[in-house]
Amino acid sequence: MTALDAPDILDYDEVLATYEPVLGMEVHVELGTNTKMFCPCPTEFGAEPNTQVCPVCLGMPGALPVVNETAVESAIRIGLALNCSVTPWGRFARKNYFYPDQPKNYQISQYDEPIVHDGYLDVVLDDGSTFRVEIERAHMEEDTGKSLHIGGATGRIHGASHSLLDYNRAGVPLVEIVTKPIEGAGERAPEVARAYVSALRDLLKALDVSDVRMDQGSLRCDANVSLKPIGAEKFGTRTETKNVNSLKSVEVAVRYEMRRQAAVIRSGGEVTLETRHFQEADGTTSAGRPKESAEDYRYFPEPDLEPVAPSEELVERLRGTLPELPWVRRARIQADWGVSDEVMRDLVNAGALDLVIATADAGASPEAARSWWVSYLSQQANTRGVELADLPITPAQVAKVVELVDSGKLNNKIARQVVDHVLDGEGEPEQIVEARSLVVERDDTKLQAAVDEALATNPGIADKIRSGKVAAAGKIVGDVMKATRGQADPARVKELVLAACS
Repeated sequence: MTALDAPDILDYDEVLATYEPVLGMEVHVELGTNTKMFCPCPTEFGAEPNTQVCPVCLGMPGALPVVNETAVESAIRIGLALNCSVTPWGRFARKNYFYPDQPKNYQISQYDEPIVHDGYLDVVLDDGSTFRVEIERAHMEEDTGKSLHIGGATGRIHGASHSLLDYNRAGVPLVEIVTKPIEGAGERAPEVARAYVSALRDLLKALDVSDVRMDQGSLRCDANVSLKPIGAEKFGTRTETKNVNSLKSVEVAVRYEMRRQAAVIRSGGEVTLETRHFQEADGTTSAGRPKESAEDYRYFPEPDLEPVAPSEELVERLRGTLPELPWVRRARIQADWGVSDEVMRDLVNAGALDLVIATADAGASPEAARSWWVSYLSQQANTRGVELADLPITPAQVAKVVELVDSGKLNNKIARQVVDHVLDGEGEPEQIVEARSLVVERDDTKLQAAVDEALATNPGIADKIRSGKVAAAGKIVGDVMKATRGQADPARVKELVLAACS
């Protein structure tokens, strides 16, 4: 029986009753250097296709590579932050394979002498417990180009009429971080996978070595999953789900693959050693190509590059540049602000923590900063279909809006209008307030006139207020706010309404 004959998936509880999941995470990080790994071509994302190329990254005969020093230092800093040992003497290697997006027909990578090795990363799970993920290695390599397959239904090469190749990405510096087999996670294996990639992303961002944009491919995760019968020592056959591009998808892909493999085994089939593609639409995986072994790549030392031999002095200098670790920083901030674990988790999950911190550093209270980013600005990000950090408003601008509210110049409704105009590119908050005359109306004569008109229009409501039903004043306050285009102070309006009906 083959995998195609087997039921699609097994119930998750049934999987756990029989099998133990074993994971292996491979994360590719595109480094944020100005130039490529082995040539001076720029690395800017989104440039016109094939405009950031040269004979070196196109693999032209006679073109010789030169190692990017900043990329090497970034790789060492990543290793140190992951508690790895730095290899004192290592070589680049040629990883030989043919694919159209690899112009040289080999990739310059590292094989048996990675830049760093044997580390670990402690990740915090949803309930606050910690799980240690051991790191096998992190090695340097160059990225491939990008293929665009035209004419097929899935966007993949199968069924396409032709393909277009953009080599702008070919040669961009990569660090691949590979874990040791992750055992013992049990039912929490999908959560551990997500938490690991999330913690790694936070760490890399804090190191400022990459923008870690999963949606743009600067952080790409391959999830290896296998199952073994409970109590067995030998691992099952693994699959590698390639290029999963969101944290949620990492968890979904691992859970699905556990259920799929269990169904294959239960029905008498055999799991195939292969790559698989994650389908965002329905959370499933589909077969890719058979998985190669290291021997298939025919690794041999890269003859055009000298070995990488970082001195102890360089390593210690780079160790001194490591920032406060993200989870240590979060614990400190949480204690300073006096917020719960749940609130902190919400900030992290929303991608708002750094923005809230920066807004507080710019003068806003943490409470006000948190309220703006997690509520109104998150809604605006969803509406515009962008990440929260990509909204065209800065923490300093949000802090200025908070200052204007605190000073009484704006109320919350007007403040939201000001923020909307900032998002639309109309300028700084104070400029918008002045240009659009967006200030709280404090002229009691004008407010009283609006109150009197609203009471006269709603005599029944006025009678209720006079009879002691104070809550009825809300209708009059609402009408006055509408008449003044939201520029009245609702508290002052209520005072005038109650005074008029006393």
